[in-house]
Amino acid sequence: MSELARAIEACRLCTERFQATATAHAPRPVVWFRPGARLLIAGQAPGARVHASGRPFTDPSGDRLRDWLGLSEAEFYDLDRVAVVPMAFCFPGYDAKKSDLPPPPVCARTWHGQVMDAFPDLRLKILVGGHAHRWHLGTRAGVTETVACWRDHAPQVFPLPHPSWRNTAWLKRNPWFETELLPVLRARVRAVMED
Repeated sequence: MSELARAIEACRLCTERFQATATAHAPRPVVWFRPGARLLIAGQAPGARVHASGRPFTDPSGDRLRDWLGLSEAEFYDLDRVAVVPMAFCFPGYDAKKSDLPPPPVCARTWHGQVMDAFPDLRLKILVGGHAHRWHLGTRAGVTETVACWRDHAPQVFPLPHPSWRNTAWLKRNPWFETELLPVLRARVRAVMED
């Protein structure tokens, strides 16, 4: 593990913030990257299951994302090729209505630039969800508009919606995502993984 990854794992910037949530949990940064990665998955923040497992995307969203990318579980978790860098490394918790809280901006401000500088061989960025779109693309557009303009960023960057079950209706309303974007994305992922 790199010195940067160890520093992130030890981060406790949000201890008080997380104690004030409905989950009242302690920080547990989920760090999943090595400097030699070729493919970056930039997500939002770990969910409760990932907080418990300590491994990114160990939930139904991860299953859907791996399907979208055309990656096996072993390929997805290959630290030599794939980095998972969310906008916040810790589970932000739930609000009083049991809804996910957004990633605390302090995490990205503190760590994200340093982490991005650690990838000299990066060939592909997969941006999962609006928080990642805004940081990496500088866009203020909504998720649908950003993902619909995927060709403007391909083949180096692919903005995606979050693979949560909550977005099943979005996927049904936007069939072009599956018929047009996913085949190109899978081919690009395969080329980067096999290069």
